[in-house]
Amino acid sequence: MDKLAKQGMLFTQAYAAAPVCSPYRASLMSGQYPARIGVTDYLRPTTDWHLPDAMVTLPEQFKKAGYVTGMTGKWHLSGYAKVKGASQVKSGPQDHGFDEVMISEQRGISGGSYFYPYKRVDLAIETVLGENEHLIDRSNYEAVQFIERNKDKPFFLYKSHYSVHAKLNGRPELVAYFEKKPGAGKTKNNPHLAAMLKVMDDGVGMILETLEKHGLTDKTMVIFTSDNGGDGRVTSNAPLREAKSHLYEGGIREPMIVKWPSVVEPNTVCETVVVNTDFYPTFVELLALDQPEHTLDGLSLIDVLTDQAKLERETLYWHYPLQKKHFLGGLSSGAIRQGDWKLIEFFDDNHIELYHLAEDASEKHDLAGQYPKRAKKLHEALVGWRNKTVQKKTY
Repeated sequence: MDKLAKQGMLFTQAYAAAPVCSPYRASLMSGQYPARIGVTDYLRPTTDWHLPDAMVTLPEQFKKAGYVTGMTGKWHLSGYAKVKGASQVKSGPQDHGFDEVMISEQRGISGGSYFYPYKRVDLAIETVLGENEHLIDRSNYEAVQFIERNKDKPFFLYKSHYSVHAKLNGRPELVAYFEKKPGAGKTKNNPHLAAMLKVMDDGVGMILETLEKHGLTDKTMVIFTSDNGGDGRVTSNAPLREAKSHLYEGGIREPMIVKWPSVVEPNTVCETVVVNTDFYPTFVELLALDQPEHTLDGLSLIDVLTDQAKLERETLYWHYPLQKKHFLGGLSSGAIRQGDWKLIEFFDDNHIELYHLAEDASEKHDLAGQYPKRAKKLHEALVGWRNKTVQKKTY
């Protein structure tokens, strides 16, 4: 990952459209805010809610341009037919534009089932990758095999790791290695987390090496990012506040690297504020396709990538309503970032907090009392956006 960052552009203010997985993925596939598409929390295994069938998804756009599309790993944008009491609605990745779907979950997300034979992933395979095959290794292998099969065609690969989703379970020899490191522990510097990150990092290297092997490096854009902040039970997102499930920066500000040889200048750092809804319009422009009929909330990043131009957007919004407190601690809330100012509204008791991120990225100093007029203006903008955007049926 460090090598990838040196070969491309590292973003310091890249955001997820939500602090948990399903709404992030809905935004990635649609280019819309989770509030607009109606997926604002992680989808339960028995839900019948999913991406609308009429939605022209990101992989469907690639197919329009003649690309082979594939994904390996976590989908989490529908329920699962093989779960007791599940809906019979079918809305998997193969129903939304993916030609090849590899090791996608069938009974919910991984839940710690990381060793073959997997409990939640149906995998018809001819070759097991050694004794105690690990799911992350399998994902790396499948990604490379997809590239090998399609090296002579334009392709779009969505590699969506189950790692490092709880319950953490790394390869034993790697866990043993990291347990010997100074400061190793169960809650922070977790050896299982380190072991899983190591194999994920190896997978990045495998992909880059495969592209180089087939002379595809200069023809391929590689993007690395995440869907939400790290799990606060086992890691720290410092200096950012809080973690996954929160609208503080630790829950929604993400790593992001874009490598695009001959277009993106290597070893550059970009401070432009971007969000994952921007990927969809970026690829539509890159592929020279017509804009979809549905509303796009993101903006193309082409000019940002080519010459670090500023986006003509000042404001980002989040809507994260919960029926009860998230099991990782997150509260029902909404947020707005306008310039360097960020306001969070907590729905349970209606209190608001205001932060100036340029001076306080750690969100230690609530300025709502010091700047009541600014807080009121931002809150009114957030409420106005919510009234225009939120789809009433949300999950």
